[in-house]
Amino acid sequence: MKKPLALLGALPLVLLLAACGNSAKGNDDTTNVVASFYPFAYVAEQVGGSHVKVSNLTAPGMEPHDLELKPKQVGDVQNADLVIYEKHFQAAVDDAVKQAGRSTKDTVDVATVVKLKQLQPGAAEEGHDHSDEDPHTWLDPQNMVAVTKAVEAKLSAVDPDHASDYAANASKLEGELETLGTDFATGLKTCKNRTIVTSHAAFQYLADRYDLTQVPIAGIDPANEPSPAQLADITDLVRKDKITTIFTEELVSPAIADTIANEAGVRTATLDPIEGLSDATKDQTYLTLMRKNLETLRKANSCS
Repeated sequence: MKKPLALLGALPLVLLLAACGNSAKGNDDTTNVVASFYPFAYVAEQVGGSHVKVSNLTAPGMEPHDLELKPKQVGDVQNADLVIYEKHFQAAVDDAVKQAGRSTKDTVDVATVVKLKQLQPGAAEEGHDHSDEDPHTWLDPQNMVAVTKAVEAKLSAVDPDHASDYAANASKLEGELETLGTDFATGLKTCKNRTIVTSHAAFQYLADRYDLTQVPIAGIDPANEPSPAQLADITDLVRKDKITTIFTEELVSPAIADTIANEAGVRTATLDPIEGLSDATKDQTYLTLMRKNLETLRKANSCS
C-alpha cells in the first residue's frame, strides 16, 4: 500500500489557516463539512441538505485505501466545522486529524460510533497500515443508521440554528436505510448458495448481517495479491461448492478475479464495496448502489 505523504510541508499552510480561526463558514453561513470518503460524504449531504457544503477528501475514481492528502486538504481538515472519518482506515486522514488537534465536539470518528469487527482469518497482510479491525462498516445499513444519528447530533451541535432541519433530514435517511436493510434480509433469506467470493475482504459486515460467508481473493488491502497457493485453494472451493460467480469491483483491477473465473469456468459480476464513485457510477448513490448489490447477490446465489 502507498504510504501517506509527509505532512510537515503542509504545516505553514495549516498554521496560516488556523490563524484565521477554526470556523470555515463562509459569508452565507454555510456549515463546512469534510468527509474522508464517499459513504460518509453521502450521509453528510443527506443530513445537512442546503445548510452544508461537503468536501470529500477522496476524489472520484481513487481507491480510498491509498489516499494521500494535498496541503490544502490538510488545511481543510484543520478548519472544517465538522470532520467525518474512520480512524485506522486512511492513515493520511488520521495524521491530519491528529495534527489539527480536533475536538470530539466537532469530529465524528465512525470507529467510536459502530462496533468494529475483527478482521476475518486471512484478511490481514504483513505490513498493512490498518489495525486488526475491519474498517468496512458502511456496507451494513444498520451501521449507516448509527452514522446518520451521529452526524445529525454533531451538525446540530455546531449549527444549532438548523437543528430541526438536520433532525428531519436524518429521520428521512434513517427510514430509507432501515427499508434497505429489511429488503436485504428478505431478499437474501432464501439463497441456495450462501458463499460469496469477493475481490478483497470488504464485505464481512454485510455477510455477517445477512448470514453469508465471504471468501476474499485479496485481504483488507485490495492492492495486495494472493499467493498461487491461495488462488488454487479459492479455485478449488468455487468448484466444490458450485459457486457461479466471482465478484469484481469498480475501483480494483479485475485481472485476478477473471483468472479464477476462467479457471473454474464461472462468470464474474460487479459487487461494489461503495468506497467511492467512478465514471461508471457517478450518477448513483449509496442507496442505489446497495440495491444493485442486492440484485447481483440474489442472481449469483440463486435466491428465490
